[in-house]
Amino acid sequence: MIIILKGVENMIGFIGAGNIGGAVITGLVRNGFDNDQIVVKGGKSNTTKDLQSQLGFKMVPKIKQLTDPEVIFIAVGETALDSVLSELSAVSEGKLIVTFTGGATIPRLKKKLGSDAKVATAIPNTPVKVGAGFTGITYSENFEPADKKKVASILGYTGQIVEVPSEQLGILGTVAGCSPAFLDLFIEALSDAGVKHGLNRKLAYDAAIGMAIGASKLAKQSDLSVPELKDEVTSPGGSTIRGVTALEENGFRNAVIKAVDAAEGE
Repeated sequence: MIIILKGVENMIGFIGAGNIGGAVITGLVRNGFDNDQIVVKGGKSNTTKDLQSQLGFKMVPKIKQLTDPEVIFIAVGETALDSVLSELSAVSEGKLIVTFTGGATIPRLKKKLGSDAKVATAIPNTPVKVGAGFTGITYSENFEPADKKKVASILGYTGQIVEVPSEQLGILGTVAGCSPAFLDLFIEALSDAGVKHGLNRKLAYDAAIGMAIGASKLAKQSDLSVPELKDEVTSPGGSTIRGVTALEENGFRNAVIKAVDAAEGE
């Protein structure tokens, strides 16, 4: 089930404000979450401090100072996760812990935080930064419906959130999380083609990006399936079907599938 929910603002904490952590924090604040309700544990670099100067959230130097947040999001690299969890265990009792770290399975989190800990693992994508993200999430069995609603009410500021079984979280994260880079590559190639045929670079990018936004919105809101929407554009003998044929002849569909396979480590 996909959820877009906003409105419940409890104190929340973040450990890690890099690419993903920073994107989620940015999405929250820029889409209406109260920055006074966000406290972030700063690191040795100036990343968190620089982000704080832009967004105005609270910052603390130590994990043990995250006593007030009801929900704590962990956004650190996998090599740092166990160390973070060990420190967090001192203040994690009664809190909801959500990690964005790859490899952070429910059993791994509970091993460090205790069997009674309420933990979840989630994979957001970078469009969370503009409130148009897609986040897959898996909860531990002791996460109550009210707990899930609380987490959804926070992440709802950043876009869509969908709960899936743990065995599906990885592939969902690949499809939704890696693909912004795939789409960026497609936009860049489409823009190059526009420039090749006479458009200036800015107009070519504007057209390609506008198309991607519009086509995605149409696919989301239309009652038609994606193949049916494609058929609406591909008139018999027309230019679009010639282009689609050229994509298929050059392995477009297979290239996308192979890209996902590669991201999955196959």
